[in-house]
Amino acid sequence: MFSALASELWLLAKMPLRQYIGSMFFALFQGLAARLPSRCAVCHAWPSQAVCEACINLFAQPKPRCTRCALVVANTAAPCTACSAVASPLDAALAAVSYDYPWAGLVQEFKFRAQPAWARSIALLMRSAPWVEPALDAADWVLPMPLSAQRLQNRGFNQAWQLAQALSPAKARAQWLLRIRDTPAQSSLARKERLSNVANAFAIDPLRQRDLEGKSVLLVDDVMTSGASLRAAALPLRQAGVRQITALVFARAQSTG
Repeated sequence: MFSALASELWLLAKMPLRQYIGSMFFALFQGLAARLPSRCAVCHAWPSQAVCEACINLFAQPKPRCTRCALVVANTAAPCTACSAVASPLDAALAAVSYDYPWAGLVQEFKFRAQPAWARSIALLMRSAPWVEPALDAADWVLPMPLSAQRLQNRGFNQAWQLAQALSPAKARAQWLLRIRDTPAQSSLARKERLSNVANAFAIDPLRQRDLEGKSVLLVDDVMTSGASLRAAALPLRQAGVRQITALVFARAQSTG
């Protein structure tokens, strides 16, 4: 009986319940579901954490990545050839996994199907990646990539803010980095269009500039594709006097086209 109840709750958790029940009962449901045994979202083993240890060992093994763009490379001792040839407002970039199976599907669930509860499990995977713990320790502030007001209203939550809170609640700050211009989704654009699409789309809250001067910032997002958005967001941070900017994402797309 207990297993049947837990199974039903797991299935319900995959549905956009917020549109059917009140917010108070939705929060109660989320709390109850989190305390019951679950099954792995990848292999469906039961009972399990959100992603079982076997699947983490199989699909989340650390890979050598460029220290500046987080692409998978043969040697992490130096930036990749492309990053060595151009300047970037980012000092470093870190990624936990590649944006492929099974993580691409998990991100889709998290971001587009009203599953903010995934943030805790994703953040745990991020913290397990090489160099992430030292980067979190060294950061003065952990800032999420902001959404435009229109996109935030449509989605209901900012996945980057959920991750920032799960990674470091004491250092996470919302609304310090602002998105001042709504833009088409980067995933629908070619690389050259992505660069111009996010130009001048970000700004710093003027009241927070003094809090950022000379500080180290960890800039958090769920996915990095070309890196155009993260670099565009890093520019106003650099102009505000931020000393060190490290991008931290859960998944890195290997293709930048």
